Amino acid sequence: MSSLPGVLLGLMLGGVVLAARAASVAPMSTPRARLPRPVVLTQLPIAGVEQKQVVPSAGMLRAPYGDGARLARVEPDLSTRVLTEGFHSACDPDVSFDGRRLLFAGRKSAGDRWAIYEMAADGSNARQITREAGNCRSPAYQSSLYSLAVAEPWHQITFVGDAAGAPNECGAGVATHLYSCRLDGTDVRRLTFNLSSDLDPWLMPDGRLLFASWQRRTLDRGPRGRVGLFGVNLDGTDFAAFAADEGRRIQHMPCTTPAGLAVFVEADEATWDGAGSLSCVSLRRPLHSCRAITRGADGLFHSPSPLPDGAMLVSRRRRDGSGTHGLYRLDPATGECELVFDDPGCHDIQARLVHPRPEPDGRSSVVTDDDPHGKLYCLNVYTTDLRDRRWLPLGTVRRVRVLEGVPTRARAGARGQPPLALRRMLGEAEVKPDGSFNIEVPANTPIELQTLDADGMALRSCGWIWARNHEPRGCIGCHEDPELTPENSFNQSLEGASELLCPPVEKRRVVDFGRDLMPIVEAKCLPCHGQGGAKPRLDARPLASSRYPSALLEHVHPGSARTSPLAWHLFGRNTARPWDGAAARRSARPIRPGKAEPLTEFERRAFVEWIDLGARWTSPEGNE
Repeated sequence: MSSLPGVLLGLMLGGVVLAARAASVAPMSTPRARLPRPVVLTQLPIAGVEQKQVVPSAGMLRAPYGDGARLARVEPDLSTRVLTEGFHSACDPDVSFDGRRLLFAGRKSAGDRWAIYEMAADGSNARQITREAGNCRSPAYQSSLYSLAVAEPWHQITFVGDAAGAPNECGAGVATHLYSCRLDGTDVRRLTFNLSSDLDPWLMPDGRLLFASWQRRTLDRGPRGRVGLFGVNLDGTDFAAFAADEGRRIQHMPCTTPAGLAVFVEADEATWDGAGSLSCVSLRRPLHSCRAITRGADGLFHSPSPLPDGAMLVSRRRRDGSGTHGLYRLDPATGECELVFDDPGCHDIQARLVHPRPEPDGRSSVVTDDDPHGKLYCLNVYTTDLRDRRWLPLGTVRRVRVLEGVPTRARAGARGQPPLALRRMLGEAEVKPDGSFNIEVPANTPIELQTLDADGMALRSCGWIWARNHEPRGCIGCHEDPELTPENSFNQSLEGASELLCPPVEKRRVVDFGRDLMPIVEAKCLPCHGQGGAKPRLDARPLASSRYPSALLEHVHPGSARTSPLAWHLFGRNTARPWDGAAARRSARPIRPGKAEPLTEFERRAFVEWIDLGARWTSPEGNE
């Protein structure tokens, strides 16, 4: 791979605020490549911008920058014109398929919420689209959407919004989700139901949305999880992993190119603007084709977008934080990068070529608002990504537990680890001997599936998924490779009706430590683990800064009873599985016979459920 040319990104000059606000700004660096057509981009003034931006959410999400930014149109001769005079802030441009219109996020005054606007590509006739929908950012044009209930197809836009108002699962900042609406602002619909933030939608050639999603799971890359790339239909159905777990912890700002690539920015820690290295995957095999385009010494990159010849426009700044983002032309095949435009008084980011482009395939929708449920079915839970198929023989999985995720205000617990979000039990369903199941769940609800062994312990757990109203949502297996074709078979779970797991809210059960477990602890545990006895002290109250007792996390792995020494102690054996690595080789400390009254199966199951649901600590009164 060729190294990047040593092109200066520009000098930080005095009077940059005035330069950033001028109606026409001449670039100060010498360009090495020419623009084939006009470009619209965001110019973010540099005056103190890095110092003002605080990276939120455990270092996983970039700061919500954009305050004081503007949209500018850069012509091939590099003459520049501001398009958003009269706006306090404007950013996140997208170009219509015919190249004549622009979407963007804007605020007329500093106190306004972000809203989505549309205007002509020359900056005229700006009109507001979204109203009373919270802060709305990152709009994108959708292709045609069809429904059997509507005579003619229609067009929508996608945007990122915070109208739900719930905090991220880590408790830092408000979670954002994907929404859609018609071009006149009506029919606003939420598309994604993750408990943490979704961002950066991009319309792929097949008509699906590619976007970044923060999936926070304690057993997936630590308590912070990862920001990965996912795909979803225009109506929010068929949410699925796109690029899986290859590459770095944070992958965002994706785009697709005419050369069949999905290019994105990735990093292990979020910078204030989210800049990082560039990587890509093939659209034909996105799960197993990740490769780096740039190296660490090449600088930090931001907001790639495609050019018709397979190259791309991308913003770049120095890794040491000096200078500003300039606009470059980059060849993803070679990594070669040439400066196109740089205003040293601004960060030049989010460039989009103003030109006609093919409209991606339209999509049909089965979503029916009057159906409050959706269906989830699995062909075979034994079709997995496990390295050794012998680790999960037929008959190991007995049932599937279905949990509902409830947004709560989490805060850091012991060792800085925030507890898992509140999980409520929707119920359990039978897994047929062939590994299939077929259930009906509440629509538009964050769902976690846990396959269970004979002891009721979760063997595998998925991230947050959902089913839209009337959606028949299926999967091949449990963490299976979607690039493999499943065997052709008629599954036993399809012989009958779906098992209904839609209890009313007041019937959705949680396991409360104080109410459900403390009586067991007092009756059967404290005789051995009381004052002056051996640890763990399960009756200890948590510290003021922690939701967990300090000793508890040594014996409990929230979300995974099978790897928790407490469960080993209660069951008298190590219950970890071969894929759990070192945990499967540790020794258990069973309860000594005759030392205390044995726990019943029901009592052991109560501890298992408490751990698998997140081991949320509550006081004896049931208050967190």
